[in-house]
Amino acid sequence: MSRIGLVVNPTSGKGRGATAGARTRERLTAAGHSVVDLSGASLLDAMHHARQGVIDGLDALVVVGGDGMVHLGFNAVAATTVPLGIVAVGSGNDFARATGLPRHRVDASVDVLLDALGRSRFRAVDAAHVNVPGHLDGRWFAGVLSAGLDAAVNDRANRLSFPRGHLKYLRALVGELGAFKPFGYRVTMAERVWESAGTLVSVANGPAFGGGLRIAPDAEIDDGQLDVVLAGPFTRWGAMRILPRLYPGTHLSHPSVDVVRATSVLVEPTDAGLAPPVAMADGESIGPLPLHVEVHARAVRLLV
Repeated sequence: MSRIGLVVNPTSGKGRGATAGARTRERLTAAGHSVVDLSGASLLDAMHHARQGVIDGLDALVVVGGDGMVHLGFNAVAATTVPLGIVAVGSGNDFARATGLPRHRVDASVDVLLDALGRSRFRAVDAAHVNVPGHLDGRWFAGVLSAGLDAAVNDRANRLSFPRGHLKYLRALVGELGAFKPFGYRVTMAERVWESAGTLVSVANGPAFGGGLRIAPDAEIDDGQLDVVLAGPFTRWGAMRILPRLYPGTHLSHPSVDVVRATSVLVEPTDAGLAPPVAMADGESIGPLPLHVEVHARAVRLLV
């Protein structure tokens, strides 16, 4: 019998997270596993419970919700041998989409978990670690760190109660474009430095964020690389035209957009433009620049 930690976001999927969490617990228990509820009153509270559960010797951690719950799971299990299971019932579910896991199908998701637990089978995937330069502590993320207009849109979308999925990001985009001016950046990647006014700077471990915005469509979660997307100083009209192209990923064909592969990235603000917005990763607020991001190959064991 395995001892499994369970963390549920009850507000995921317009409140369907609670029902999904109860069903997940019911089925795991019926299969003979011991389930420990590690959900908390807040994200930080739940993250503390999950980390402590991993330290105390869980056999697996299962998160129920959207990409925010995946973010929590990565921060609990990264660089440990405890595998992570995902029941994706959020509005975006970009990481589940990238890994081929079921979305909005609770029983199918639990079937995957039970099969993986029974066979002791997992997929080792990369995790990205972000911290303030000179500080040892930091955060892990699974998908994409954004530090440009996309981050400002993400932050605004998080504060909107409707509509769902990508439509929420389109609404937030319209709101942010009204006062948009390019930001100032210095991005250091190994031997290359990009210093410019810019519209987008994203550091991607996975291909998408925001419910299907394919910011780095060629990014793979187990290649030991980060895809750094750099977009130059678009005008407001130019930004309005380029951002919708993030959904199919065709923005990469624009001459002012570049992608650089790296294992370590330093993103700093400069006076070449406005101060960049607070960086976001997996839809969660990380903090202001400067930030250092480093990929850790196969740092998370994912139940598949």
